[in-house]
Amino acid sequence: MSPEEVRALGWDAVDVVLVTGDAYVDHPSFAMALVGRVLEAEGLRVAILAQPGWENCADFRKFGRPRLFFGVSAGNMDSMINKYTHNRRIRSTDDFSPGARPGLRPDRATVIYAQRAREAYPGVPVVVGGIEASMRRFAHYDYWSDKVRKSVLLDSKADLLVYGMGERPVREISARLNAGESVGALRDIRGTCYPLGATETAVFSLPGAVELPSAGEVAGDRVKFSTATRAIYEESNPHNARPLVQKSEGRAVVQNPPALPLTTEEMDFVYGLPFTKRAHPSYREPIPALEMIKDSIVIHRGCFGGCAFCSLTLHQGRFIQERSAASVKGEAERLLKTPRHPGNISDLGAPSANMYGMRGRNMDVCRACRKISCLHPAICSNLNTDHTALLELMRAVRELKGLRKAFVASGIRMDLALQCGEYISEIARFHTGGQLKVAPEHIMPGVLSVMKKPFAEVYEKFTWKFLGESKKAGKEQYLVPYFISAHPGSTLADMAELAVFLKERNIRPQQVNDFLPAPMELATSIYFTGLDPFTLQPVYVPKKETERRLQRALLQYYKPENRPLVIRALKEIRRPDLLAKLLR
Repeated sequence: MSPEEVRALGWDAVDVVLVTGDAYVDHPSFAMALVGRVLEAEGLRVAILAQPGWENCADFRKFGRPRLFFGVSAGNMDSMINKYTHNRRIRSTDDFSPGARPGLRPDRATVIYAQRAREAYPGVPVVVGGIEASMRRFAHYDYWSDKVRKSVLLDSKADLLVYGMGERPVREISARLNAGESVGALRDIRGTCYPLGATETAVFSLPGAVELPSAGEVAGDRVKFSTATRAIYEESNPHNARPLVQKSEGRAVVQNPPALPLTTEEMDFVYGLPFTKRAHPSYREPIPALEMIKDSIVIHRGCFGGCAFCSLTLHQGRFIQERSAASVKGEAERLLKTPRHPGNISDLGAPSANMYGMRGRNMDVCRACRKISCLHPAICSNLNTDHTALLELMRAVRELKGLRKAFVASGIRMDLALQCGEYISEIARFHTGGQLKVAPEHIMPGVLSVMKKPFAEVYEKFTWKFLGESKKAGKEQYLVPYFISAHPGSTLADMAELAVFLKERNIRPQQVNDFLPAPMELATSIYFTGLDPFTLQPVYVPKKETERRLQRALLQYYKPENRPLVIRALKEIRRPDLLAKLLR
């Protein structure tokens, strides 16, 4: 992290400088640490430039000229989501910074960092990646400027963009640059996008590629924007995806098919690298994001849920990539042997806690499939929902010496869990600390259909099962449900029905998840266009801040300060009959 450390290692130069908007935490949940350890394992000399000053390029010269490339990321979150709330106000804290201090990264950090790297050492390849670059790789709606912005690859003037999970692409990029290839020759790497200049764009042809509507077209035509969204999602299966091309102001972005999923052996290798799971010793203040996950263990990646408001399926892929039980157990053993460790694993987790080991019964069917969800509108008949491998993993961890409790804090897919009563039983008995977080998100069929979430009956049935198993175990335990307000498809009348549903069950949400349109998500496309990108049918979108405020108030109907807003909302939808139900 510093020139002094470079000299202490006896290096005369570094091969790669990884630039990140987060503090440097050597934990596999921090993407830049993961990429850094992978490159280190390839024998490369890697420097981490964490939260550099961006007013000039001085910090970008700190390690000298990197021999291979700059790798640039905004951090574990999109920099705009990290900094601004749904109502565009600046957040008071940044959990990925020392002491949670805000203001240590610029807006649109990927663009700024890439430009500073280019200024520091012209001619050194610049490769951008991470969630911000991944979800802004094509022309996209940007909520904070309320307009369609062009690809971050063109905005940043980078040479390559890595999208999705980066281990495979960065290893190939570094190996080929190390072998003497120019960055301009790296146009066939899966999981990457490359830019075309104006002259080349005019004559460019790529057999089999799908041409998206241009950046100008999607900015001015909501049908074209929806069409592009659908194509991006339908071409996301790495086993059948075709290249995508999008022109933009005379230039173009070309996307190669996604990187292939990692095998279990590759997952074990990556998560078995020598992470210290600590923040860099130069920091004098704690980093809240590390405190939240330092005792957690990732058991798999990927998600086949395809929720409209989530980027996981598009970013991590819908094919589950799991670690072996031996790998997870080994990490747990090392964690428990940490001096003064309390004996708790905070989460045996993943994007969805109970997809471990799940895949299609006939994988040939999966490789040919272009659907974005294996669970909506119903669980795919080809999906094997057997929880046996996960149960065996959980039991193996529970047997470890020194373990007090291994919690499951990641989100549980309730529709999958209902396929295995034994899983619900063991979660209730052994992996819950009195409260289990679940995410039904809404209860109205129309809204849930837009969200691509299961209907409310699934939540009701799971609640009954979980509480029953808790009672059998002699425990008084509760579910903590999460709901979203002002999601596309949700009207004031829908929120009023949700409020009554909550009141009748004595549920008082302490946190409200206001819908925030994140780049390239399905729900964001609907928010911007008012159209379902797959059917082009109109969808109601609550955009006005007054209505968004009323929806939030209905979700927290019990708060005295929300009473006037609840009354106003019910008057607007002409439902005075609900006043007594909600406010008595």
